Amino acid sequence: MGAEAMLRTLLYTVNSLLQQRRYQAALAVVKGFRNGAVLKDKLKAIFQATYTHSRNLAYFVFTYKGLMALQSRIQGKKIPVHSFLAACIGGCLVFGENNNINSQINMYLLSRILFGLSRLAVEKGYIPQPKRDPFPLFAALVWGIVLWLFEYHRHTLQPSLQSSMTYLYDDSNVWHDVSDFLVYNKRPVSQ
Repeated sequence: MGAEAMLRTLLYTVNSLLQQRRYQAALAVVKGFRNGAVLKDKLKAIFQATYTHSRNLAYFVFTYKGLMALQSRIQGKKIPVHSFLAACIGGCLVFGENNNINSQINMYLLSRILFGLSRLAVEKGYIPQPKRDPFPLFAALVWGIVLWLFEYHRHTLQPSLQSSMTYLYDDSNVWHDVSDFLVYNKRPVSQ
């Protein structure tokens, strides 16, 4: 048997296996893993997002530092509220437009703020010091809530998160043959 015939037989066997419903759940797990491991060809978008992120940070730092200096000069000294006011103004001016980049940055900061405020609450004695590391519980709740929202209230999630989760959790349930099981996420459109 030639190599080409062996390859055709192998593909036929694999495709037959992929069509069997009794393996659907196990194969969906494998395809979900594959979808999680595949890097999409989005280099141009990544570079553009990186540039926009860097530019926004530069504008923010310029605005923040300028407002800090101005407030200090006017009042003759630096006080804690200066930082808050300068950052509020800079945040509104630079990161106040609701777009994908600013949304990602603001959500990133929100998670850091919640951690910081939690630590500050413990430090100040507002809540007791946990006896065990709370991070496993935090991770469980974050993932439990986000997947519950995705499954039952998808519209409430940010579009890019919806898209990523659809790719990972929904698209991994669908395939027709080895081409859209391992090579492509979805069956290529015939020309």
